[in-house]
Amino acid sequence: MIVVSNTSPVTNLALIGRLDLLEQLYGALMIPDAVWQELVVKGAHLPSAQQIERASWLSVRTVTNRELVLSLRQDLDAGEAEAIALAMEMNADLLLIDERIGRESAQHLGVPYMGLIGVLVQCKQRGLIPQVRPIIDALRLQAGFWISDALYQRVLHDAGE
Repeated sequence: MIVVSNTSPVTNLALIGRLDLLEQLYGALMIPDAVWQELVVKGAHLPSAQQIERASWLSVRTVTNRELVLSLRQDLDAGEAEAIALAMEMNADLLLIDERIGRESAQHLGVPYMGLIGVLVQCKQRGLIPQVRPIIDALRLQAGFWISDALYQRVLHDAGE
């Protein structure tokens, strides 16, 4: 399975010490250069940067379709634009992205995507975690991950928690 990620899923899980979930769920993950820059270079001051830099199952790729990236940059930041373009170039099975405009762009271009909450639900379904609630709570409290109260309640209900 080819999975490409934007910044948010990787950095948020790293901030709560659960980056391992991505490796357990997908085995390998690709990120574009711009996402690496955000996570490790610009984020060097964060404790998560070292974790991410040491993750041997994360591979950094250079996007070749610069015209697509420039076009996407009209509405998206560099990481989001390159993640979508890389997912298209690699014919990825899945793009991990949380930002609404990025998800809308991916959908418009026919790129299958999922957000971090969907990743957590999959982790529970596959028995990688016993509950979604403690991880979402940690994301909200420790990483500053935003999720509406309505979505929070719906996810917990759907997960049987």
